[in-house]
Amino acid sequence: MSENNFTRRDFVLKSAAGIGGLAVAGYAARATTIEKKISNVAPGKDGAPQPANLAAADDVVIENDQMKLVIGSDAIVKSLLFKPTGEECLVSGKNIPISTMIQDRPYQNEVKLAYPNAEMSFKANSARKDGNKLTIGYELIPDSITVSINIKPQYIEFRIEDLIADQKGYGGVLIASPPATKIWFLQLPVRERSYYGDLLQVVWDEKVATNLLSTDPYARIVAEKTDGCYILKAGAEREVKLKGTSVALITCATDKLLDNIGRLEDDFNLSPGVKSRRSKEYRYSYYWTADINPGNMDRHLKYAKMGGFRAMSIYYPAFLKSRGYRLIGDYEWNRSLYPNGKEDLRKLLNTVKAQGITPGFHFLHSFIGLDSKYVTPVPDHRLNMVKLFTLASPLRKDAVTIHVDQDPATIEMAKGRRVLKIGTELITYEGFTDTRPYQITGCTRGAFQTKADEHPAGFMLGVLDVSEFGAQSVYINQDNDLQDEMAEKLADIYDAGFQFCYYDGSEGVNAPFWVNVSLAQWRVHKRLNPQPLFAEGAAKTHFSWHMLSRGNAFDIFRPEVLKEEIRRHPAAEAPRMKENFTHINFGWLGYWVPDEKTVGTQPDMLEYVSSRAAAWDCPISIQSSLKKFDDHPRTADNFEVMRRWEEVRNNDLLTAAQKLSLQQLEQEHILLINEKNEFELQPYDQITNVAGNSREVRAFIFERGGSLYVVYWHISGAKQLELPLNHKNVTVMEDLQKRSSVKFSKQSGSITIPVSNRRYIKIGGATKDQVRIAFQNAKIS
Repeated sequence: MSENNFTRRDFVLKSAAGIGGLAVAGYAARATTIEKKISNVAPGKDGAPQPANLAAADDVVIENDQMKLVIGSDAIVKSLLFKPTGEECLVSGKNIPISTMIQDRPYQNEVKLAYPNAEMSFKANSARKDGNKLTIGYELIPDSITVSINIKPQYIEFRIEDLIADQKGYGGVLIASPPATKIWFLQLPVRERSYYGDLLQVVWDEKVATNLLSTDPYARIVAEKTDGCYILKAGAEREVKLKGTSVALITCATDKLLDNIGRLEDDFNLSPGVKSRRSKEYRYSYYWTADINPGNMDRHLKYAKMGGFRAMSIYYPAFLKSRGYRLIGDYEWNRSLYPNGKEDLRKLLNTVKAQGITPGFHFLHSFIGLDSKYVTPVPDHRLNMVKLFTLASPLRKDAVTIHVDQDPATIEMAKGRRVLKIGTELITYEGFTDTRPYQITGCTRGAFQTKADEHPAGFMLGVLDVSEFGAQSVYINQDNDLQDEMAEKLADIYDAGFQFCYYDGSEGVNAPFWVNVSLAQWRVHKRLNPQPLFAEGAAKTHFSWHMLSRGNAFDIFRPEVLKEEIRRHPAAEAPRMKENFTHINFGWLGYWVPDEKTVGTQPDMLEYVSSRAAAWDCPISIQSSLKKFDDHPRTADNFEVMRRWEEVRNNDLLTAAQKLSLQQLEQEHILLINEKNEFELQPYDQITNVAGNSREVRAFIFERGGSLYVVYWHISGAKQLELPLNHKNVTVMEDLQKRSSVKFSKQSGSITIPVSNRRYIKIGGATKDQVRIAFQNAKIS
């Protein structure tokens, strides 16, 4: 019985009329039905609903020059109008409340008694606006929130200011603040349009865009796809941040969306993602190196310029001490190559810039190496642990079996990742028991040169969050300040003269990932001065949009599968990222020298990657190896392919129709320099089974100006190719400007041509099938 002497049944019935003066629906209505059934009373009929678009005097209206949002006093979202054209942006009849509060179980006593004790959602059922403050109440529970409204010409900000629990409604239960685990404080059933960006959370077509955007890393922005609409939702979570969580709503002409986001970025001191996407450097592909130093810098610059690269990404092992990932976090200079540390790096970067190349810093910001000073001999308390246990009995210094209270059935068992942390000791283990008494077995005490010690019963221990990538590092716990400490170190290195960055290993954070992926990036990014011209990363969430203006690159693919993997991955992601008003990197590209195991990296492969990237206005990147570049006989041809595409893409020389043709992934293309010294795009097709299915020669046929052409080369050597073709109809060229520069021998009914670097044959008096057959019947000598 409550403090006011209501019975539990009376309380639930009273809830149907309102708790704390708030009207309720949904759960309360069902509760009333249940109680009436108990009393053998038939449930009544609800009144006819009001039309969703019928304005009422007590509606909440929030508007700027571009949009008008209408919320009913019952908290149902009625309308979102794009004011310049009067177009409705929401779907009517969905009865979506502006907010929903979620509890991990019901905490109001009578509701707890009436409903299953499981996670429960409470829909908003009242909304009123006083000045710039919106107050929202919920069904069944005596809770409300206040949301401040900040109206700007470009956007409207919604910020949770307070959470209020009506103590009377809780009937003596000690609740100081609403026990919400999550609050969706803005929910809009936005009408489906041509495009939906799942990263930016924007629904748009060529005319109008509606975007829900977080103003800091702490708001969760998602969408639920339902019939004819996307329900855009902004949420706050108790384990992250409730009070102060802020989002912005933008509804505007699509061609003004980036302008409005740019203003929001300025107002909230965010990374300038819009400015980045509009910079000339945004288009630049980069040459990636892990070993550049003052001694080999000129060779790297030679190859970077050969490929037309205007940016260079430098991986941290180029100038810092490293053993794989094992020393990350120490960030100590490699004094053997950079005796003056940062100043030597600054000089190198200045030389790179003097060659017209923009330098970038590639790092793993959320990793700590297992051999770093943060792990051994005394592990830092801020390292992340993924599963916690309690000692069931004292642990002796020499014990090899650990008795724990909790079932270790889900403990990490991957090799190299079986590491426990207890106090300042690390322990490796081999197995466990999953029946009581629970044990962790096969332990090696004092691992990683830590000190074995005794620990009392009740002491806590946990599984160290060792990275799944090689088991060489540990992830940082984002709930403490270790990431900030690493950010300061990285910012100091960046200060040597870097201008962009790559956040590798961004997925390496503790849950919840939706906040910690971008929060870890933001902790570093906001310290980088000047702000990066652009950035990429290995993982992204909604708030990453402002920082990772070029999304992600992909790990390298072997030559034999490169084209198919490009179709499956970057070419599939690029159009989706276009709907998010952003781009990706079609690299990283590896580089292979032909041998008995691989055909090696070949010009047609780089032609395919570069052309598909250009189809979506995206850059590429290549991982350098001076030895491989030097050893590969086709490096000059390979780099010329990339240079041409860089020139075309950076100068925006492709027409919209050409880009559309490049988006047809099965058709390959070649970028020529024609007789007028102009770039010319042509579709071409591979001639398979050249010289009886030899892999040595690659050939592709295309048609231009009424004539057939074949571009051909040897993958690694210099040989002769005998072709059954009439010499009178054949011209062999180094390129299209040097038609008579290549001599070849002529026999009755055949010709013998040199096959080494990339060359062209112009063939008359034959069909495509005849040319294909000639190459298939060719002989290599």
